[in-house]
Amino acid sequence: MKITEIVLTPIAFRDPPLLNAAGVHEPWALRTIVEVHTDEGISGLGETYGDLGHIERSRSVVDSLIGLDVFALNEMHARVAALLGGEAAPDKHGLTGQITAESTVDRVYSPFEVACLDIQGKALGRPVHDLLGGAVRSAVPYSAYLFYKWDGHPGADADEWGEAVDPAGIVAQARKMIGEYGFGSIKLKGGVFPPEQEIEAIRALREAFPDHPLRLDPNAAWSPATSLKVAAELDGVLEYLEDPTPEISGMAEVAAKAPMPLATNMCVVAFEHLRPSVEQDAVQVLLSDHHYWGGLQRSRQLGMICQTFGIGLSMHSNSHLGISLAAMTHLAAATPNLSYACDTHYPWNAADEVVEPGVLSFVDGAVPVPDGPGLGVSLDRDALARMAENYTRCGLTSRDDTGYMQKFDPSYERKRPRW
Repeated sequence: MKITEIVLTPIAFRDPPLLNAAGVHEPWALRTIVEVHTDEGISGLGETYGDLGHIERSRSVVDSLIGLDVFALNEMHARVAALLGGEAAPDKHGLTGQITAESTVDRVYSPFEVACLDIQGKALGRPVHDLLGGAVRSAVPYSAYLFYKWDGHPGADADEWGEAVDPAGIVAQARKMIGEYGFGSIKLKGGVFPPEQEIEAIRALREAFPDHPLRLDPNAAWSPATSLKVAAELDGVLEYLEDPTPEISGMAEVAAKAPMPLATNMCVVAFEHLRPSVEQDAVQVLLSDHHYWGGLQRSRQLGMICQTFGIGLSMHSNSHLGISLAAMTHLAAATPNLSYACDTHYPWNAADEVVEPGVLSFVDGAVPVPDGPGLGVSLDRDALARMAENYTRCGLTSRDDTGYMQKFDPSYERKRPRW
């Protein structure tokens, strides 16, 4: 079954003003929808980043993939690597860690692999999770992903979520999100306010939700010394502390004394980072992400490496839509040692969707695993056209949380560590 055509469609969809250690989300989130077509009339879908640099790298490999068998994924990865020629993509928004030449290949390759697995599943009449070894769970738990936020983008009306800049606002946000989706775990994106304020927010969440596992992620905004102070304050409260401080060495320094596990999606983001992290015992929980670990099969390999070294496994999220949610769910369903609830931004972007409704839903905080052939989702062509028009009109070509924040606070600077 040969690839005959690949179509990349950049899209933009609405994003609330979510605050983080780099600044604040702009009004539009960018993604790219990948469609792979074959000579047997079966097509597959992938979803990936929407920054212009990533789109250009993805486009640069398309011609080399035409004519390739959709089962020849090793050859596909090799061709992507050869075309990119050792280029390392920059992390312009500063939230995903050190992107290497190897991980740049994996980021470009990933959506093409997902689309080919979608095709394989459709051709075989089997869901993608069967191609990954079979589902070990019928539903995948996700966590409530809380953010400090403004009530709306400056100059625009307040959004449905309202303002959350203090513990009361964070608890109200959690009540709304858990009320609508039923999440059984809670994660707060920190690194926005001084650590003392974020400790208060976590304590307020613990009082309001005494049985929910809690996580705090300041995106490496703290020094090792500050990280250890926060860890001591939240001993017995947090399920894990995510990326409190920069770099593997800094995480190892904190991990040696912190009373809870440390998690990351920033200091270990490529296979070449695993060895030094294991040697230093820097990370006890790894947040996988098929978008930058090279797709679903390579992420399954990552899961086995984590199992070998006794590293817990969860799943990272960026702003995404239903194709990514479906792929994440199939992967999580087929990863036996993924023992922590996954992250998802989906509630923040649920007003826009690029797949036809009726397949993906949250039931008691979990997504039932799709059992249709392939990913189990199909494109809403009208929505795709509308979001492609959004991309053309919005004027954004890359994510810039810091630049957007500086429009309203010219004194703001991205700083790591900040405290």
